[in-house]
Amino acid sequence: MVTDAKQRAALAALAHVSAGTVVGVGTGSTVAHFIDALPQARVAGAVASSEQTAARLRARGIAVLDLNTSGPLPLYVDGADACDPQRRLIKGGGAALTREKIVAAASERFVCIIDPSKRVPRLGGVPLPVEVIPMARALVARTIAAMTGGTPVWREGVVTDNGGWIVDVHGLALDEPEALEAALNQIAGVVSVGLFARRPADVVIVGDDPPWSW
Repeated sequence: MVTDAKQRAALAALAHVSAGTVVGVGTGSTVAHFIDALPQARVAGAVASSEQTAARLRARGIAVLDLNTSGPLPLYVDGADACDPQRRLIKGGGAALTREKIVAAASERFVCIIDPSKRVPRLGGVPLPVEVIPMARALVARTIAAMTGGTPVWREGVVTDNGGWIVDVHGLALDEPEALEAALNQIAGVVSVGLFARRPADVVIVGDDPPWSW
């Protein structure tokens, strides 16, 4: 079952957590299993990538710290919507991509936990989320369509923790993820792009039975 695979990956990630440290924690259903098990690691606290994650951490008795005061983090643990053999990721299905990217950038090590269905030979099979300033939604969508040939679709009714909106870009060719990430980031009105190619994961744990990593 997918739930079992997610739990296996999450539990395997505990081996990367050192007691007494502050750990960055991502968002999503796989990460939820990691949070539930995190108290046994005896961490000093956590930096959350979303309000949803912060609430779950507090419910498990784990102190939630502000990244501005925590300083650099030794570890960030998060999931992904897709992961290629180079550990490059598509993230943002839970609309937390901007804060996830910030916490990943502040962390020395990024451990990504996924179920086997998220491992892909190349990125592009799932839509690419892009967080935008609300007033720029249509401008960003037109620019992305002209630049990439992809089809931007507004994720109506979704507002991020930052007050942004999400545009999901379908049908992208992701032959050069790093270059595309850089180009999309330059569009006026884009807050963040759900491509984690310039800063990929350092370790990916797949929740097979038994779990394995690369």
